[in-house]
Amino acid sequence: MTDPTNPDHYRSHPSGVECITITEHLNFCVGNAIKYLWRAGLKGDALTDLRKARWYVDREIVRLEQEAKTRD
Repeated sequence: MTDPTNPDHYRSHPSGVECITITEHLNFCVGNAIKYLWRAGLKGDALTDLRKARWYVDREIVRLEQEAKTRD
């Protein structure tokens, strides 16, 4: 039986660690990037998941760059 709230592709890591155990300690963009990397290829096309992860990483880079500019 599948769990639509916590599907297999988030619970199937060989370490036994669940994705949320890691991502709940990160900010939104970094956590989502990890989520998409974690499930890459386990739910549809791996390239789509990797592109989504990259999108979140790029967004976090922009946020950090803007934050650095405001500190200067």
